[in-house]
Amino acid sequence: MNWQSHARDSLQAIGEVCETTGLSARTVRYYEELGLLPGVRRRAGGRRVYGPDEVERLRFIQRLKALGLALADVKELNAVYAIAGSTRAMLERLDEKLGRHVDEVDGRIAELTALRDEIQKYRDHVTRRLEALQRGGSARRGSGGAR
Repeated sequence: MNWQSHARDSLQAIGEVCETTGLSARTVRYYEELGLLPGVRRRAGGRRVYGPDEVERLRFIQRLKALGLALADVKELNAVYAIAGSTRAMLERLDEKLGRHVDEVDGRIAELTALRDEIQKYRDHVTRRLEALQRGGSARRGSGGAR
């Protein structure tokens, strides 16, 4: 078997790619429309076929999305790769983006921690009010919210 027939044999239809990646056919076509999946080949009948490079790119997109990057970020990384023609340039930009994203996540964690603390303080306050009401009987029942 020569390399051309091997490459042809390793091509997958969209259904196979979806099974391999867990993505829907609609998502794969959408990524292609956005230019995130350039160079998708078509068979004589016009059906899309995907090689190992396209499948790996889809997995890369999935990883970036799982890390919280937007499709616009992925598109920018594709453009950097296309313009600079090097994995190094793309990886340097990815490192910058991931660094900023970590900072954003840290900020959100701090905000959520503060919110959790505030909720817990208010719960403690509500618990004390309930205990006071239980000790004092039902004299103030129906007087309105917890203050």
